[in-house]
Amino acid sequence: MDYTYEIRRQAEAVPRAALPAVTAALWRAFGEGHLSEAEAEALSGLIEARQLPERPTDLSQRPNGASKSRTGSRPRTDASMARRRRWAASGRLPPAIAARFTLAEQAVLAVVAVEVAKRGDCRLAVGHIAAVAGVSETMVRNAIREGRTHGLLTVEERRLARFRNDTNVVCIVSRDWIAWLRLARTVERPAVGPTGGGCRSPQGTNTPASHPVNLGGWRGQRGCRGVEIKTNGRASSGT
Repeated sequence: MDYTYEIRRQAEAVPRAALPAVTAALWRAFGEGHLSEAEAEALSGLIEARQLPERPTDLSQRPNGASKSRTGSRPRTDASMARRRRWAASGRLPPAIAARFTLAEQAVLAVVAVEVAKRGDCRLAVGHIAAVAGVSETMVRNAIREGRTHGLLTVEERRLARFRNDTNVVCIVSRDWIAWLRLARTVERPAVGPTGGGCRSPQGTNTPASHPVNLGGWRGQRGCRGVEIKTNGRASSGT
């Protein structure tokens, strides 16, 4: 079975609503070794292109006759932009490290950081990281390359055959970043007391009194109207 031909045919023929199923089949075939990384990236780009909204190709159909221009990283849908912003604002990077990267690069590195915090390293495919972070695959490579340049990450390539590689293993080596992730896990874990609750047991406050308090006389008072009240050893009846 030619997986490349079959997935390409489905990506071009199925309606846009069925493209997520084709994407799942693509990465499943890649994980089983039926597709190379280059083939998987090409098919993923084809699916992403079909998922983008249709745009006018004629200059007369565009507002003010503006020419077609493409800036930034794909995709540019509202949902992907929202994912990108959420990941960038998730606090997975220390502020000093996050200031070195763009918003899209921060989103990519945040996805890598979450995977490292869970499993010790990140072995997700480039297309997988791109889909989760809401950026393009090129931006994923750029972010990881910049992380290596700054000495924050290490990337281990896993070659399976001459023309086929497994997903790379990305590890975080920055001590500041590792300490930040460890602190984040500590903050996210709720404190549980010995009784199973999350609150501390109440403790009394030792407040010194400036004058002696006559507790005996106060305890002797027994009520309201019509009830005897003891005061200084004498009893008086209420009216």
